[in-house]
Amino acid sequence: MLSLDQYRYDGSEKVKLEKAPTSARALGLNREQVVEQTQQNKLEIASLQDRLYAEGQEGVVVIFQAMDAAGKDSAIKHVMSAVNPQGIMVHSFKQPTSQDLSHDFLWRAVQCLPARGSMAIFNRSYYEDVLIVRVRDLHKNYKMAPRCLEDPEFFEKRYRQIRHFESYLYENSYRTVKFFLHVSAKKQKQRFLERIERKEKNWKFSSSDIKERALWYDYQDAYEKAINATATKNNPWYVLPADNKWYTRYLISEAIKQVLEQTDPHYPVVTAAKEEELERCRQQLVSNVNNL
Repeated sequence: MLSLDQYRYDGSEKVKLEKAPTSARALGLNREQVVEQTQQNKLEIASLQDRLYAEGQEGVVVIFQAMDAAGKDSAIKHVMSAVNPQGIMVHSFKQPTSQDLSHDFLWRAVQCLPARGSMAIFNRSYYEDVLIVRVRDLHKNYKMAPRCLEDPEFFEKRYRQIRHFESYLYENSYRTVKFFLHVSAKKQKQRFLERIERKEKNWKFSSSDIKERALWYDYQDAYEKAINATATKNNPWYVLPADNKWYTRYLISEAIKQVLEQTDPHYPVVTAAKEEELERCRQQLVSNVNNL
């Protein structure tokens, strides 16, 4: 299997999405081996997350961005299925409410940050403000001062604010892992048709999906700009081929395992006083003091 590094962007080079792979077909991989390794990674993630939670020193935010039908929901469900739900929360960033819009664009993300020791999954995120908002010029309807809305560098400033926000998190003991699931237009069409033709998947499809698909190239441009403007050494992007879900899930599991390994979590060291307390409790249980 190829190294995860080839899909990692940390600002040292620019991504060109039209050249970035969407499929694993040309890699000659053994699917069964990849699936098996994914399962092993999930077990390691569970073990690392247990120590992360017990230690309580670092928090982890995992961001998923993608075009519709790229497999975000299923990837989250599959890769994180072995994790203790007590130490992780999943937040879906849908259309902002009126309350959200009355605050700065990072406000609702801040409300969803995990406590140190925990993980948070962002299914879409504050990046929507430089993606759909940019493509559809939604910011023009924001209740903001004209000096802000009419600024020709409106989105460039958004990128800077995101970089600073993620640096702030890193400097406060949080790690951010950002995934862009790069699906091809052909595969998206196939998955849309499946959602229409299979009754049990009808609920996943909306006519608005077709409207967004019509803006495919605008979105590709917006994603490329956002990734290149916000990929940094400490907060990189992973641009992952998403046409083959089994391979995408493997890469996601690799990246999450790696970031948890970097936190190097340990169970808290038991003090001498705590050991004495534990021994007293053990003796009480063994001696059956309360006849229980």
